[in-house]
Amino acid sequence: MKLPAWRAWRRAAVVTVAGVVVLLGLAIAVSPDVRFVLRGAYEQGRLMLRRRPLTEALADSTLPAAWRTNIGLVIAARAYADSALGLTPGASFTTFAEVGRDTLVLVLSAAPKNSLEPYRWWFPIVGSVPYHGFFSRARAEAAARDLAARGYDTSLRPASAFSTLGWFNDPLLSTTVGGHRAGVVETVIHEMAHTTLYVPNATPFDESFAQFVGYRGAEAFFRARGDTAAAEWAAAVWRDEVRLGAFYHALVDSLRAVYATGITGAALDSARLHHYGRARAALASGLGGTLERYDGGQLAGRTLNNATVVATTIYRTRLELFEALYTAAGRDVRTAVERLAAALDAGGKRDPFAALDSLVGALSPS
Repeated sequence: MKLPAWRAWRRAAVVTVAGVVVLLGLAIAVSPDVRFVLRGAYEQGRLMLRRRPLTEALADSTLPAAWRTNIGLVIAARAYADSALGLTPGASFTTFAEVGRDTLVLVLSAAPKNSLEPYRWWFPIVGSVPYHGFFSRARAEAAARDLAARGYDTSLRPASAFSTLGWFNDPLLSTTVGGHRAGVVETVIHEMAHTTLYVPNATPFDESFAQFVGYRGAEAFFRARGDTAAAEWAAAVWRDEVRLGAFYHALVDSLRAVYATGITGAALDSARLHHYGRARAALASGLGGTLERYDGGQLAGRTLNNATVVATTIYRTRLELFEALYTAAGRDVRTAVERLAAALDAGGKRDPFAALDSLVGALSPS
């Protein structure tokens, strides 16, 4: 007997929904990428539900006093960066959320032992990226072991926050707000630098630019408030970043020259041991002795391999050029950003570092 049309439609709908549920269940069961995206969505949703305005968190006497002090600084820093630095505020860091643990996410990077090209992961929406975030330490360490067994160098590091790349208004997190006051302000201004000037598919430029604006902007903010100690902290960290950027640039050049020869096996291992050994010695003594805020001995004691070099140079590429622009702009962050933005808008986005180099040359006295 033929079913009525409405019953046939209902049966088809039930079968379809059931099929989708089964397929989704199978995808979750067999695909780590799908599990990662769903876990990321869960974590972001959890944070979104915990958000509350910064002004409300500032008035909450149950929060640690140091947190509330830094929350007040974040409110002031956003206003200063908008009015004095000419940055675009965006909507990030207008709310606060408690994470409930010390580390929000562990970030895994990897690279072959004979190359500085990063291992890349692909995820829906965001596409191909040179890192993988894990909310479970056990899963992060298992993934790192798997890549190491396949012959890759790996780097696993904690992160106190993750960005939704503009999909949501990222809140200020408890994992961030407990840091040094200048570091908290640098993080906020760093994020505002991204919303002010961003070059697609130029991650090292974007992150290095934001490092420059973050630290020099934080220095200007604290000098305007008369907090000399915090201003000097930010300036000293920036100077260390520039020194380390030059150091890693030289290391990258020497490693690429080795890898370009195509050596393998014991010869490759010996060359890597030599170059990374020299780098550790420099961090512990030569370069380490010039650092103002970083501990060279601690840096030398950390894992140093292709993966860690790739990960750290993303944020430290040609930093000396940004500092030269700052000097040529009369040591004024707003002027430096405006001139760089104009150069990029005039066609410099095809090669932003070349545009920056040309701009510095044009502004510097002959």
